[in-house]
Amino acid sequence: MIKILLRTAGLFAFAAWTMPLAAQQAPAPAPAAAAAAATVDADPALWVVKDDDTTIYLFGTIHLLKPGLSWFDEAVKTAFDASDELVQEIVLPDPETVQKALVATAINPTGPGLEQKLPADTRKAYLAALADLGVPAAAFDRFDPWFAATNLSVLKLVKAGYDPNSGTEQALTAAAKQAGKPVTGLETLEQQFGYFDGLSEKSQIAFLADTVKQLPEAEKEIGKMVTQWSEGDTDALAETMNEGLKATPEIARILLVDRNVRWANWIADRMAKPGTVFVAVGAGHLAGKDSVQTKLAAHNLKAERIHY
Repeated sequence: MIKILLRTAGLFAFAAWTMPLAAQQAPAPAPAAAAAAATVDADPALWVVKDDDTTIYLFGTIHLLKPGLSWFDEAVKTAFDASDELVQEIVLPDPETVQKALVATAINPTGPGLEQKLPADTRKAYLAALADLGVPAAAFDRFDPWFAATNLSVLKLVKAGYDPNSGTEQALTAAAKQAGKPVTGLETLEQQFGYFDGLSEKSQIAFLADTVKQLPEAEKEIGKMVTQWSEGDTDALAETMNEGLKATPEIARILLVDRNVRWANWIADRMAKPGTVFVAVGAGHLAGKDSVQTKLAAHNLKAERIHY
């Protein structure tokens, strides 16, 4: 399940915005380590869809990165600078927006707490995972299982040195604001919360149980994916991320396939309007047989890889 969250990077990211514990758990890198990390080059994949008067760049994001990885340069920076606007999965939310969405979709102020809802074996593993992360046992007791699952994944990676503030969306948003470019979202935070909140409680508990089971491998998995992303190896990235999709077809459809179809529709509609747009979505949406690029074929559009 963690692979699906990592595959849909934007959705995986919202936990970092909604759980203050994630920021509190993040270790501050030593100055020497941070300086050394800044020399690490990355060349993630970039595509372009164009006609006579419209150009749309497609860039895959990784929300949680270790500080210092150099990716916002070369062809990526050139494409961004040439663009009139930035389009992401969502506009990064402010605290008020997050709180409103949480109250509407993730919080259960009455009734049994989360721990009580879990089967005995899942409860034991869940409490052990919380203890390992230094999180109080009751931290998520009034939240839905899906929210606990996504936050545990983020906290695990933050503990390993991955920083939400070093994510690609933050850098792109900051650059857009500095350049005076408008920033819009393909979805809203409420929509993204709703994908999980719409799952049955049984599915949510299974999601949490599977996440807890996979937590020990989370750092290894994201490390592998970041390496493949950094090298622009989309075939390997798709293979790695696809490993967990067959076991969870409902979640894969909701989080990946259906959204890719909608985003391809959006791109097709946007091609009717002149201009240059930089579209940045989770890297997994731009890799594999169900990618946004493959869905563009239904609109007689082709995304060309930009090699650099």
